[in-house]
Amino acid sequence: MKKFVLLSSLLVASILSPAFSQVRFEQQIQVPTIEVAGFAEMEIVPDEIYFNISLREYFEDEKNQKDKVIISTLEKQLIKAIADAGLPKESLSVSGVGGYQNYTDKKKKPATFLESKQYELKVSSAEKLDGILSKVESRGIQYANVSRVDHSKREELKKQVKIDALKAAKEKATYLVASLDEKLGKVLEIKELDENLQFPQPVFAKNVRAFAQAESADMAADSDVQYQKIKISYRMQAAFEIK
Repeated sequence: MKKFVLLSSLLVASILSPAFSQVRFEQQIQVPTIEVAGFAEMEIVPDEIYFNISLREYFEDEKNQKDKVIISTLEKQLIKAIADAGLPKESLSVSGVGGYQNYTDKKKKPATFLESKQYELKVSSAEKLDGILSKVESRGIQYANVSRVDHSKREELKKQVKIDALKAAKEKATYLVASLDEKLGKVLEIKELDENLQFPQPVFAKNVRAFAQAESADMAADSDVQYQKIKISYRMQAAFEIK
C-alpha cells in the first residue's frame, strides 16, 4: 500500500512539475522590463609620446673619407642630451642595429661600411625633442619621427568612460519609464556593446631643426606642435525592471 501511494505521488509530481515550470517561465516573461543603451566619450591629450630616432656614422671629410664620427660618439651625445633634459635613462631604449655602404663613386665599390643604430625615446611632450636633438650632430641623425602616442592613465580613464556610459543608460531608462508614470526597478542585465579607442599621431606644423637641418637656431626654438587628442568611447547596454 505504501509503495502504491509513493508511486502515485511521484506520478502526480512528474505531471505537475512541467506545469509549474511553465507558470514560473510565464511569470518571468510577464515581468515588464526596459532595455536601453548608453554612450560616453572622452578626449585626452597624450602625455606619452614615443619617437623613433636613427643615428648613423659619417665622415667629417666626406670627400676624402676621413675623420669618421663613430656611432658610440653620437650615442653618448644623445644620452647626455636626454640626461640634461631631465629625463630618466629608461626613457631611451635600443630598437635596432644596422648599417649602410657609403659610395664615393657610383662606378666603384663602396669605400666603407658605416654603422647605424635605432632608438625609441619616450617623452611627455614633443617640445623636449627639440632640445635633445639639437645637442646631437645633425649629420649623424638619419631620421626622427613619432611612432605612437599614449596616456599614462589610459586604463583608469577607460573605466571612467564605461561607468559614464552605464550611468547614461540608467538615466535614459529612468526618464523613459517616468514618461509612462512608472518607476525604474532593479537592474537585470549589463552588456558592453563596443569599445573605440583612437590614438592619432600628433601633427607637426614645423620640422624639428636637428633632423630637418634648419639654417638658423631661431627655427629650432620655434617648433609648433598641434596635438590631436586620444579619443575613448564606450557603449553600454542595460536592462531594468519596471515597477
